[in-house]
Amino acid sequence: MSVAGEARGGPARVALVGARAARGLDEDMEPLLGALEARGVRCDVVDWDDARVCWTDFDLALLRSTWDYTERLGEFRGWLRRVAGLTRLHNPAPLVEWNTDKHYLGDLAAQGLPVVPSAFIEPGEALQPAIEWFLAEHSCAQFVVKPAVGAGSRGARRLERAQLAEAQAHAASLLETDRSVVLQPYLPGVDRDGETALLFFGGQFSHAIRKGPLLQPNVEPTRALFAPEHIAARQPRPAELAVGERVVASLTASGRLEGPPLYARVDLLPDPAGTPLVLELELAEPSLFLNYADGAAERFAGSIAGVLGAP
Repeated sequence: MSVAGEARGGPARVALVGARAARGLDEDMEPLLGALEARGVRCDVVDWDDARVCWTDFDLALLRSTWDYTERLGEFRGWLRRVAGLTRLHNPAPLVEWNTDKHYLGDLAAQGLPVVPSAFIEPGEALQPAIEWFLAEHSCAQFVVKPAVGAGSRGARRLERAQLAEAQAHAASLLETDRSVVLQPYLPGVDRDGETALLFFGGQFSHAIRKGPLLQPNVEPTRALFAPEHIAARQPRPAELAVGERVVASLTASGRLEGPPLYARVDLLPDPAGTPLVLELELAEPSLFLNYADGAAERFAGSIAGVLGAP
């Protein structure tokens, strides 16, 4: 379909895709609905696993708050492939599948992008030698143990170097769920500066926010959909913006996309020298913090309208 709604003779229709567990928690939903409806786009908020949804009724299925996918990854990936055959899906299914496993950080690092050092422990691998090797490679005072498939800081723990037994136990609990484990140095700059999250729509920088430090030492991982966040608007440093732009451009340069992604969030942390490093690249279902920048919802709606071929 070249123009949205053409086959039905009506306005473009978009499914804003979430999950039952996330209903009422997605702060982006209200401003996005308003911005799309102002453009004459009809929107329906639907759950990704609702068997009653007829996906061919929509010109676009837009992933928004499918935040329970981490516990149902195989089912979710199967749904992505099926829906991609029924309507336009954004971001595209292959890109989202790649992005739902933090092994993608290794791919970014292989392209020469500055990434928080990350080591992976795979199911069946001996834990103690892997953790000891990681600690020998990095002189960090603290480190993070988290699942390779996870979101919202669920399953992530911040530990001291001496807490080898705790690290092994936590890693073992993650591996028992058939998920790989990620080990990363804890970069202390986050306690002072927080994270910087850069938001891009259609490949263009829109706005940035600051997230306060999420992981506290010796605290059990959250069992909620996501850990509580302390958010504020932020003006990114030129070096941060340059890294974000390189990361988004790499998706096209690597052949993963023919053009820029409809939406992307690049989360950065400062290393001890202040150099921004990529902690996460969020292409699946990121919070976009639309309420933290004037015009952000309208910019995103404009990029969506461009995909739809709508005015």
